[in-house]
Amino acid sequence: MQNRELDKTLSAWPSVAENIFVPHTEEQYGRMVALLDRLVDEVGEDETHPYASLMELLSVLIEHYESEHVPELTIE
Repeated sequence: MQNRELDKTLSAWPSVAENIFVPHTEEQYGRMVALLDRLVDEVGEDETHPYASLMELLSVLIEHYESEHVPELTIE
């Protein structure tokens, strides 16, 4: 990444970090799921939407939390 691009990213990060983070608590997980729900409502399945990659990133972070904290369902 060029220095200028990195500088822009670093200057924007404090406001972005309020919503984009690795969730470690149930409350953080809930906030992230709520944000993803709002994005799904806006983006839908439009992979060309400007927020599509943000939606994908949130999905990965949520999946990570679930794999660490939510027990798998067992069917008997």
